[in-house]
Amino acid sequence: MSLNRKITLLLGAFALGILVTVGAISLYAFRSFSIVSSTAHVKTAAEIVRVYLTESMINGVIDKREQGLNRLSEVYNLRTARVVRSDFVNRQFGPGLSREMVADPIEARVLADGKARFEVDEKDGAPLFRGTVPYIASARGEPNCLQCHAVEEGTVLGVVTIELSLADLRRRGAFEALAVVLAVSLISVLAIVWARRLILPVGDTAAAIGEVVQRALQGDFKGRISQRTRDDIGQIAAHMNRMLAFVDQGLSQISERVSQLTGRPPHCEENQLQATIDMVENLTDATRFKATIEEDEAKTEIYERFGRLLAERFGVCEYSIYEVNAMDDGSPGLVTIAVDGVIGGACRWCDPQILLRSDLCRARRSGHPVDGLLQPGICLAFQPAETDGVTRRHHCLPIIQSGTVGSVIQLVTSAAEAPLLQERLAFLHVYLREMAPVLEAKRLTETLRDSSLRDAMTGLHNRRFLEEYIDTLVRSARRRDSRLVLLMLDLDYFKMVNDTYGHDVGDTVLNGLAGVLQESVRASDILVRFGGEEFLIVLQDAVPEDAVKVAEKIRHRVGEFKFQIADGVLQKTISIGVAVFPDDSETFWQVLKYADVALYRAKETGRDRVVRFTADMWKPGTDLF
Repeated sequence: MSLNRKITLLLGAFALGILVTVGAISLYAFRSFSIVSSTAHVKTAAEIVRVYLTESMINGVIDKREQGLNRLSEVYNLRTARVVRSDFVNRQFGPGLSREMVADPIEARVLADGKARFEVDEKDGAPLFRGTVPYIASARGEPNCLQCHAVEEGTVLGVVTIELSLADLRRRGAFEALAVVLAVSLISVLAIVWARRLILPVGDTAAAIGEVVQRALQGDFKGRISQRTRDDIGQIAAHMNRMLAFVDQGLSQISERVSQLTGRPPHCEENQLQATIDMVENLTDATRFKATIEEDEAKTEIYERFGRLLAERFGVCEYSIYEVNAMDDGSPGLVTIAVDGVIGGACRWCDPQILLRSDLCRARRSGHPVDGLLQPGICLAFQPAETDGVTRRHHCLPIIQSGTVGSVIQLVTSAAEAPLLQERLAFLHVYLREMAPVLEAKRLTETLRDSSLRDAMTGLHNRRFLEEYIDTLVRSARRRDSRLVLLMLDLDYFKMVNDTYGHDVGDTVLNGLAGVLQESVRASDILVRFGGEEFLIVLQDAVPEDAVKVAEKIRHRVGEFKFQIADGVLQKTISIGVAVFPDDSETFWQVLKYADVALYRAKETGRDRVVRFTADMWKPGTDLF
């Protein structure tokens, strides 16, 4: 209900209350006045009757009293005037007239107690006022009643009953009360009209303020309030309009600047204020995200954190993160960094050929976003396995590093949720923009460090790399509750190669062995030249039984491999020791010792074999490093 309606109803109720109160007071006052006036008239009439009877007795004409009483009843509004004699008078003077002999109950009570009684009654549908007044004997004054009546002082000699008609008084009272009510009604109407003229602008302004506030809550600050008066209410409207104009202008400028930062243009139908708040919050969160990833040690940690961000903040649980990596022939290839939250997961949403021929990836080739949300089928490499019957679409975002595409983020969603992801892309671009320079810095740092962490001859990681990155590997394994399987490998009788063919042939054999090992493990596994002819392979997220099978596969491939040397070919065998972290020990370096112990047992038992570490192989106090 509007304020104006409430005020009008309040004024109406107040006026009605006044009318009812004034009417009630008028009727009550008139009734009280009528009773008082009628009581006085009745007493006057009764006194006239008493005086008339007394004078008639003194003058000896008492026998003609009925004529006088009849003439008295002809007085206007006087319906009845009769006299009832007491038993004292009857005993002294004999019975009176017939009309003086019968006493009704009221007259009987007045004769008994000498107290006058007055009451209002209805008779034949007309109001009557009846008064029954006692005629009491007294020796005081003139005439002296006791001179004629043989009674004591204060004896009730009779009663006089007078009945007055109040019909005329009632009509006059009703008319006067109606006149009062009409006068008050007129005054009330005039007061309401005058009050509404004063108050309506207040209600209208309040309603207008409510409207513009509701529009403002929806992000629309263009509403204005009509200035209806020049008083305080008008000033409130003017100040409100100035405030709305200021907020609208400021919000438009903020929204425009934020849109430039996010690349997301404002939509006409959206709440401009809420959209601006969301964009500012995302910019703030993106800045915090950048500050967080700057403290991460490796790019893998950044990608993991970004993957969690996709799932938790944007609801994207199906995605792929690819990183551009140089192939053996120098051409760019792609490496899967993370797939659906699994670090180093297999290529799932695209044709696996993009890992070898990165030009098949449209985002890598063009360096521009590939919007498969609005243009399904734009990239032929997108080949999702729709085993669950859900049609999927994608959006690929290249991350530019040093002027070229360094990584590709592929977002996958169902066709039904594609519009929602489309709305969130602008905010994702903000995070990628903040993440790109950090990834570039990490890449340059890793490149510089990589040169000192790789074996110069084979290109494999060296022991220093293991020492620096093992803590990261261990933390990652514990966070994922997974295992690290360590394979310690050593060529059998390698010293004989150097002694027989020379160190050049020995280097050729080691390089060939490095190639065989690289082809035998996954990109996520770590291959280290531990020293001399000894190599270490760290298999991540591996099952021990499967890891032993991998070791056997490597042993067979090395045994069948023909190393090309100047005089022909050379074949060698290899021995492998296997240990598992954290199954064999909670300490990585202890597990590494166990793998070396297993390798030593393989050498002791005939070489060219794979040995899984068991607790009985370890002798406390043994120091192999």
